Amino acid sequence: MYRNEFENLLRDSLPNCVLLYGENSFFFDYYASFYKERLNAKEDMLEHFFDDYNFEQAKGYLSQGSLFGGVNLYILRSDKKVPKKELEFLIEAVKRNPDNYFLYIYEGGSSNAKSLQSSFSKKNSAIWVRFFEANMREASEFATKKAQEIGLNISPYAINHLVNLLNLNMALITKELEKLAILDEPIEAIQIDNLVYSTAPLAVEKMIISLFKKEDITQTLNKIIELGEDELAILRAIQRFLQQLFLFHAYIKLHGAPNSKEILGYQLPKFVENDRASLAVRIKSSTLLKIYQELLDIELKIKTSSPMSKESLLFGALGKIRQLL
Repeated sequence: MYRNEFENLLRDSLPNCVLLYGENSFFFDYYASFYKERLNAKEDMLEHFFDDYNFEQAKGYLSQGSLFGGVNLYILRSDKKVPKKELEFLIEAVKRNPDNYFLYIYEGGSSNAKSLQSSFSKKNSAIWVRFFEANMREASEFATKKAQEIGLNISPYAINHLVNLLNLNMALITKELEKLAILDEPIEAIQIDNLVYSTAPLAVEKMIISLFKKEDITQTLNKIIELGEDELAILRAIQRFLQQLFLFHAYIKLHGAPNSKEILGYQLPKFVENDRASLAVRIKSSTLLKIYQELLDIELKIKTSSPMSKESLLFGALGKIRQLL
């Protein structure tokens, strides 16, 4: 099923066994938090990230009743598939005990997730939910719902204005709505213009992430250039992103799980940290080096070329990077 169907289902009940996958990682965090809060399970839950997965531990946790008479919530977030026999056991353990809940957040790509859907079927009392990148309507509907939840009086036009300004970034939209609620006054577009910063830099980051996921970036890149972003500034942003991937790649090899505080010196939002980690483990270190060399070569060409050719050079370089990936 898709998000709208899932939302409708959640109004009446909380499914015990759910597979979440797709292209919008914001909702992975959103629904993980939703389950933790609805079940009041933050203290007693079991959560595994990426290579932390331990079948025996998960098996033992779901095979026993809650020590305090509550519920058992197991959340697994990984870009690797759980072996079928292990997955079937965990699903069956949830099926046998109505106080058990299992949330499997799969980040290995939508095309690879299809084989998991059969395990999360109705006969197993389980469901799967696929998420897509939000469009304007979905982002506005979500923002409207969030504003209502926090008691923010904001006009429909202002909602759309905020969503556009933040380039449909659901995490940022949520944070900005929470900040605007502090004003305790009706919100119109003028307050947003005065208090919320544009996301041109964020659009660049979104474009870079799409590039490294081998998605089409033509429309986003054209928009960034129309906003006046310099070709060299875009290249430097890609270089910084690549350096982060190098650091994440090396750290995860050594420690098995990401920790942005130790890697970068500051804590990234959890969904951003997981997204960086997911990309870092997918790309070989030799490929990262080839991309870095390509960036150095094109930077020199752009610096020594005429202004008229810089844009085409940038498009050509990004095309080469996509091929390397």
